[in-house]
Amino acid sequence: MGLRVVTVVGLMSGTSADGVDAALVRFPAPRRFELLSHYHLGYEPELRARLLKVADRAEGTIDELCRLNFILGEIFARAVLAVIEKAGFAPEKVDLIGSHGHTVRHLPGRDGIPGATLQIGEASVIAERTGITTVCDFRSRDMAAGGQGAPLVPFFDYHFFAEPGRTRVLLNIGGIANLTAINGDLGPERVVAYDTGPGNMLLDGLVRLMTGGAMDYDRDGRIGSAGRVNERLLSWALGHPFFALTPPKTTGREEFGQKFLERFIAVGLEAGASWPDLVATATALTAETAGAACLRPMDGLPPADEVILSGGGARNPLLVRMLRERLGGRVALRTIDEYGLPSEAKEAVAFAFLAKAAVEGRPNNLPSATGAQKEVVMGKIVPGRGYPCAE
Repeated sequence: MGLRVVTVVGLMSGTSADGVDAALVRFPAPRRFELLSHYHLGYEPELRARLLKVADRAEGTIDELCRLNFILGEIFARAVLAVIEKAGFAPEKVDLIGSHGHTVRHLPGRDGIPGATLQIGEASVIAERTGITTVCDFRSRDMAAGGQGAPLVPFFDYHFFAEPGRTRVLLNIGGIANLTAINGDLGPERVVAYDTGPGNMLLDGLVRLMTGGAMDYDRDGRIGSAGRVNERLLSWALGHPFFALTPPKTTGREEFGQKFLERFIAVGLEAGASWPDLVATATALTAETAGAACLRPMDGLPPADEVILSGGGARNPLLVRMLRERLGGRVALRTIDEYGLPSEAKEAVAFAFLAKAAVEGRPNNLPSATGAQKEVVMGKIVPGRGYPCAE
């Protein structure tokens, strides 16, 4: 019996810990997808605080980690059922769920120390509540094969955005910013992908502190637009060792989380920055590091023809303007919305595709992006009704 997977729900909970995105996707042909519906389920402030706390080395506890794993499983299941209902579907018509989970720790291998990673959002709960086969824990297999366990979205990027005669950079600005550079005339082994540094993580942390928790992010870039970039603070931030590393490389809250935020504020205040200045400078840090990465020569690829922007950062006009200025007109900047895919839904769609490949037994990592020693099939499968989706 062959496997027939057509309709998949993808789930993504990012490092910003603001909620989970669910995307119901149909894959009618090998290089085609149709987004049937998208749903964002925001986390309550108390849950968000717990997720941020458990990711902190000093404050996280094993008991809390266990409980949050199951709590998130319930929430993810609710998001799945909501996105299915929004599309007018029934759960019985959905073949599969692909859940990235929520990362509480990601430790890339460096200096001879093996890497490790942990995502929560119990897939057994998701499968039990929905009845749908669920694929989870993608990153671990890549790390077992010597990779960094990230970035994983380039597998989706290559299959759906590679175009002959063009070099495209797909830049996603979520909590962390990452890029994928692809050329349609070259194979997947020539894809370049890596994390460029903080995306919205630092920026969101500043806004929460500045507003006493009343705001979670700089809506429309208004706070940053009221400030000025503090060049002394920006220079200090650009001196972080991560930016000097060569790809493939990944990062997360471990390097640009609470400790970096506290130091960023201290250095900024000492340099005479106001709170709006701090927000403007954090925005500039993301634009500078992501923009420089987009323009940097990439392992024999022809120069980029265009940068396609996605993620929450695409909704921040100040960040988009700063990024456009950093690109200096050398590369066209567009949003992924112009290609029919809402910025907020992209990563959820990507994990739907990764899950589809997993149950079909197809390798779904790109060693050129993660540094793995070989291609592997990533993802653990929790059977639902009628598994393995046989024809």
